[in-house]
Amino acid sequence: MTVTADEVTDAGAGQVDWLHIAREMADDLATDAVEREQAGKAPLDEVARLRESGLLTLLAPAEQGGGADWRTVYAVVRNVATADGAIGHLLGHHYFLSFSARFFAGPARAARVERESTEGQWCWGGGIASHEPPLILTPKANGYLLNGYQTYATGVGIADRLVVRAARYGTGEPLAVLVDPAHPGVVSGSSGDTIGQRLAAGGAVEFDSVPVTADDVFGSLSPDEGVLSPFASLAVPTARLVSAQFCLGIAEGLLAEVHEHGRAVRSPWQPFSPQPWPGSPPQDPHALTTYGELAVVARAASALADQAVDALLRGLAQGEDLDDDECAEIAVLASVAEAAASRAAQEITTRALDVVGVDAASTRHGFDRFWRNARTHTLREPAAHRLREIGDYFLNGAHPPFTLPA
Repeated sequence: MTVTADEVTDAGAGQVDWLHIAREMADDLATDAVEREQAGKAPLDEVARLRESGLLTLLAPAEQGGGADWRTVYAVVRNVATADGAIGHLLGHHYFLSFSARFFAGPARAARVERESTEGQWCWGGGIASHEPPLILTPKANGYLLNGYQTYATGVGIADRLVVRAARYGTGEPLAVLVDPAHPGVVSGSSGDTIGQRLAAGGAVEFDSVPVTADDVFGSLSPDEGVLSPFASLAVPTARLVSAQFCLGIAEGLLAEVHEHGRAVRSPWQPFSPQPWPGSPPQDPHALTTYGELAVVARAASALADQAVDALLRGLAQGEDLDDDECAEIAVLASVAEAAASRAAQEITTRALDVVGVDAASTRHGFDRFWRNARTHTLREPAAHRLREIGDYFLNGAHPPFTLPA
């Protein structure tokens, strides 16, 4: 049963306990995570559960039923990803894209969009990654027409609104554009051939003469110097920390599952002799050492993410008073956190299965879904690019480019 925001509040402050709701949601998703992932159906039921819980609108202003900050949002994404990585991925993208108007649109337009989103309980999807070939936005008498093909966007099959990257015809300026996917000119494809992220409702999407109003063009995504304010540039570290929390959730989710498995089942490396006492804890040196090493990797990546989140919250609080140097420092900290979390997810989802042994290959456990979800994500967003930017910053003081992640 899904716990809702109306049912869970902090009695002292009258505020919703979003983390409690997220943990309840994760427990709910965990009950049939293996079966749902193997079926690979569009996550309509999962989105309905998120909508019922109130988690889709926690970034809305407090007077509209939200009031959470990004620290809470990241914790929610991480909790959900421990149980179901694809839904954690879908939810994290929803939060970033639903917040994008605050970065790229004016305050009045952002407030209007957020109000409509909250009232309609919208689930947001799409993608404005810098490496995605832009769609073409052509001016017409009463707005624009959107045309083109996007190779991958999250949530295209189930989203109520999409935010996509489009180039203004004639100038090539990249813009963030809000689109209603219900228009017949929006045709979404399938991502059924991916090894992971099967429940993120991702895939290709085509736009054929889709009308766009002027109010639905949020603003520029140009990386050219001076186009975006330092505050708008915080979109990059905000998105990178969504990626980091997703990776940490995946890693922690698998560690929790193999922990339970390891205490109930004999290690494949353990000699075939009875334990000294029935039910005594595992003592296999290989397993203990590996779990110890992976715990260090996970906790180190988590600490880096916490440090980056602290810096991002300070930057968001400064608003338009933020300067370029402060923004660059926040961006680098987020890239450090994302690179560490990416490596942690890849190492943990590989080595933890080594400890389980051949039983990890059994489809009934579904341990492989953690590796597949993590690997699918890290292939789209390789850590090597972040490491180059981090090195250039620390060695040469170069500010990271405005490069929005997948």
